[in-house]
Amino acid sequence: MKSLPFTWPLLLQEQNTRQAIRARLTDWAKLALSSRNQVPAFHHYRLIAELEQIATGETQRLLLLLPPGSAKSTYASILFPAWWFTQHPGSSVIAASHTADLAKHFGRQVRELVNEHGSRLGYTLSADNRSAGRWSTSGGGEYFAAGIRGPITGRRADLAIIDDPIKSHAEADSAVFRELVWNWYRSDLTTRLKPGGRIVLIMTRWHEDDLGGRLLDRHGAQWRTLRLPALAEAEDPLDRPEGAPLWPEWESAEALEHKRLTVGERVWSAMYQQTPRPPEGALFTFRHVAMLDVCPGGGQSVRAWDLAGTAKLASNNPDYTVGLKLHRDADQRFTVTDITRLRGGLHEVKDLILQTAKLDGRTVTISLPKDPGSAGGFVATYLVAQLAGHHVIVTAETGSKLTRATPIASQLEAGNVALLRASWNQAFLDELREFPNGTKDDQVDALSRAFATLIDLAPPSRRLTIPFLAR
Repeated sequence: MKSLPFTWPLLLQEQNTRQAIRARLTDWAKLALSSRNQVPAFHHYRLIAELEQIATGETQRLLLLLPPGSAKSTYASILFPAWWFTQHPGSSVIAASHTADLAKHFGRQVRELVNEHGSRLGYTLSADNRSAGRWSTSGGGEYFAAGIRGPITGRRADLAIIDDPIKSHAEADSAVFRELVWNWYRSDLTTRLKPGGRIVLIMTRWHEDDLGGRLLDRHGAQWRTLRLPALAEAEDPLDRPEGAPLWPEWESAEALEHKRLTVGERVWSAMYQQTPRPPEGALFTFRHVAMLDVCPGGGQSVRAWDLAGTAKLASNNPDYTVGLKLHRDADQRFTVTDITRLRGGLHEVKDLILQTAKLDGRTVTISLPKDPGSAGGFVATYLVAQLAGHHVIVTAETGSKLTRATPIASQLEAGNVALLRASWNQAFLDELREFPNGTKDDQVDALSRAFATLIDLAPPSRRLTIPFLAR
């Protein structure tokens, strides 16, 4: 029998290829991209290394923060899931994106890769279950795609991949939508994980309180984070010199600077540098707001109240009763140290005011509004009687909300206002940002009252000046 030339070398080469792509994500990425005439760029090798640690279990939670156009989804949402099943053949994957359509788009591309390279990967698609958003493998693996807040009840996952949970600035700027995404993550997604289940979150930052920001703020120690800005900053993870582009073969530093001028600083800082900052509001600006861990000593404090008396029901959206505590130190600088708020009836409001006064102590002045009419006067008189022993000031509101808010807005613009770091910060800043066009202004009204009350009180004795940002 005549032998066929090169048969054994070709077979050996194919065997080596199969071993390599099943063992290393880098080899799999190079093979899968070769048909597109693409090769991994420098930063992609770092992405690959981080994803391999998820596969081995060295990392349980991975947050990838990269700018648009960096191919983060190609590696994390398309190449990685196909390779994951070579390491964990009988596992389950849930892939979620901001819409079901985008999630299925990724699922379709992963499925096509498996169709093309299944024999090399060591598994194939099951014939009876191969839709774009839901397919299974010959090794017992399962892949399920869903939109954020989409139905995943009844599913269990060894690996959850969340890619782009927010699709626009309109969604990112909506406190309601951010809360919906957060609740979906906590209540729906994480409860679907099997013991030892892992999560990869891939996103471009949109807002300081987006899903990635909230996870870093509340659970940062649990997450391994790779943040790669479009233009390198100090202590760059890739050791790039400052100002160097992330993917120069794709987009030069000059092209990125031009894009920066086009999109504006807020979008550039968030989406391209992964350092979102609050947008400027119509009245309030936040460029110089310091976040403090400890309130400055000495000085005087006022707890100002903006009152409402309607309980929250399924069919309404009532105003909040808000008690805002504002501190003025000897340098005439102001710190918002606490905000408490409630949507409840008159008895609940009364109890909240009395309980808060007890916690604050008698050194904190209490400022109450006197609403027009006899009923408003009665409420104020009743509360003052209940607060016997405290210094209580009752005044009527004069002028428009915008007029009352302007003096404290000027102080904030000048850098004379700080916030004590706490869970209420974001909701407060959101309301300031949306004022006077937002749906709620209760915290703004309480802030305006607190500031006006402090200004009318005798100022505290002066002490050594230490700028907020130096504390």
